Amino acid sequence: MALPSKENTNKIDTFVWVGVSARGKRLEGEMTGTSVALVKAQLRKQGITPSKVKRKPKPLFGFKSVQKITPKDISIVTRQIATMLTAGVSLVQSLDMIASGAKNKSVSKLIGTIADEVKAGQPLAKSLRAHPRYFDELYCDLVESGEQSGALDRIFDRVALYKEKAEALKSKIKKAMFYPIAVITVALIVTSILLIFVVPQFEDIFTGFGAELPAFTRLVIGISEFMQEYWWIMLIAIGASIYTYKEMLIRNESVRHTNDRLLLQFPVIGEILRKAAVARYARTLSTTFAAGVPLVDALDSAAGASGNIIYKNAILDIKGEVSSGNQMNWAMRNSKIFPDMVVQMVAIGEESGALDSMLSKVASIYEQEVDDAVDGLSTLLEPIIMAVLGVLVGGLIIAMYLPIFQLGSVI
Repeated sequence: MALPSKENTNKIDTFVWVGVSARGKRLEGEMTGTSVALVKAQLRKQGITPSKVKRKPKPLFGFKSVQKITPKDISIVTRQIATMLTAGVSLVQSLDMIASGAKNKSVSKLIGTIADEVKAGQPLAKSLRAHPRYFDELYCDLVESGEQSGALDRIFDRVALYKEKAEALKSKIKKAMFYPIAVITVALIVTSILLIFVVPQFEDIFTGFGAELPAFTRLVIGISEFMQEYWWIMLIAIGASIYTYKEMLIRNESVRHTNDRLLLQFPVIGEILRKAAVARYARTLSTTFAAGVPLVDALDSAAGASGNIIYKNAILDIKGEVSSGNQMNWAMRNSKIFPDMVVQMVAIGEESGALDSMLSKVASIYEQEVDDAVDGLSTLLEPIIMAVLGVLVGGLIIAMYLPIFQLGSVI
């Protein structure tokens, strides 16, 4: 029996090709595949006669620039698949076109791998489940329901809308959190520079004054001396604290629970996070329920997508109540974390049999409220941040100039 050659392995590589189009025009490019023969076959299907196909050479010294695949990339790919399927393009052709046209080489390789598996007869949902880092359980479950119902184009349209809304909401939350954190960080850096490099210059001047310095000035000089001596220890301590905190959030559920509860109680930011959690819950439940997923299973997906452990636990409790035969609006009211308007709209949806459309409306309302709240937060924070910067920098300037103001009495 002949041993399989390297050409027959399932390893996906990038190939560089040169060929001639049907009109005789010279073309060149890159394509992912498992073998030279497969790449040549793909090129011929596209009307290109390949003259040269070879594996792309590896970078020197083993260094390789790898582009990350972000959730936004997955959202774009999902929308492209939905558009092509709706236009009547076959699934395999859609995947091939996306793989060959993606600017992100990692996306191209990922979709190329999935396309090869689908060509081999494997269901799309099963191929997606092999990449849980990019396609979560909710995504795969929806695609599987679309394959089983024969409405994959409609399901992909729903999934694309869901991913786009989720990414837009995530972007708004990041905007709300990033602005104050960035300004506070810059303020701390500027203050540290003043304490370490500027205050010592004034300290040298003050030594010749021959009079006792004001208490405020002595305090600032003491902080400056501490910073000069131990700045590196503080830097390590801050880095270690941030790393430890992040690890505890990942590994310790009680820490995560405390963190999420405190965030929800934080002024302004907490209200934005509450609205965002309700929007995610409603959007996820609307998408899954409309796709034919049973309500109990849809609640599982909604709990995972809520983005806050307080809401996640509450939604899992609602799932238990619904499994016992209770109405969802009654279970939501008992949880005491959903606004009355949301509970009432869900009750109307259950009574009218249009729960998915009513949840979609709830999601749209709360997504708009999050958008408005983020804009309001930016407007509110600007004067507060200016005041904080003024106190920090102005306080240092006053501390340094107080002894100069007293210089006349010394003379």
